[in-house]
Amino acid sequence: METLTSGTITGAGSFRCQHCDYVLTLLGSDTLTDCPRCGSEHFARASLFSAERLDGRRFRGDGARARRTGDEDTLAGHRSSEAISQPQREVLLAQTRERIERPGEYLVYEESGEWRTVALTREWTRIGRSLAADVRFDDPTVSRRHALITRQPDGVRVLDDRSLNGVFVNGARVEGRTLQDGDEILVGRYRLSFLSVACKPEMEPAPSARHTAD
Repeated sequence: METLTSGTITGAGSFRCQHCDYVLTLLGSDTLTDCPRCGSEHFARASLFSAERLDGRRFRGDGARARRTGDEDTLAGHRSSEAISQPQREVLLAQTRERIERPGEYLVYEESGEWRTVALTREWTRIGRSLAADVRFDDPTVSRRHALITRQPDGVRVLDDRSLNGVFVNGARVEGRTLQDGDEILVGRYRLSFLSVACKPEMEPAPSARHTAD
């Protein structure tokens, strides 16, 4: 069996992590990255037809478990692209929310050390690796057409756009899900937060000084 390490230019194919059995499927002359699930660098070439991305086994090392519930895969301990703790992330999200001046729906994510905010103003917002994507991540864990965000009168939804590695909302793999304020969306190894910002209450004018006649 051919074994490879991350950083190798592999070309198209499927590669199974030797640590947690996660299968990463690459297209074209992509570079093999660290495992999006456990961070391992060691892979073996896998069969596209026999591989399963989530197989219900307990991972070695961190004790995370993937299991199938109905038509969703739930995933604990998924590694993100940025080395940032959850408390730090919550603080940064709160600060970002305070800086948003206009009410509406937003996607917030960190990339290359920068905290980015994208206003969802169109009916469709495309997320992927394609140059045509509205939110583009140039990373092999992200499909060219990975996810869609749709704005409808009944709410905002995220849809899996036939991606190879799936779309997760709050740790659960989904085909489609109505988003709630604060939901976390996992696209490849990138974490995006959905914020729904309401109108901020206007500051009440200070009461005018009362003048009394002597």
